[in-house]
Amino acid sequence: MIEVSVEVHEGATSSRVAVQADTISRAVSITKECHPGRDVRVVFPIDPEGFFAGAPKKTAGNTAGNTKNSSRMRLVPDRIR
Repeated sequence: MIEVSVEVHEGATSSRVAVQADTISRAVSITKECHPGRDVRVVFPIDPEGFFAGAPKKTAGNTAGNTKNSSRMRLVPDRIR
């Protein structure tokens, strides 16, 4: 499990989210699914300290063997302009 920051662009407005997934490409796919029609980009450089997020936490409907639900997205506090 990894965690990367992803920028979501809509017109002149941008926001940043942190996404946990099995791969970077899956993190981008998840973000595109949540924000259809918007431009999505991985933020580089990737923070090496936060990159390896560890195992996903168990939540309702999420078990260690269920990789489809093991990815998560959270807002990063900074707003980009």
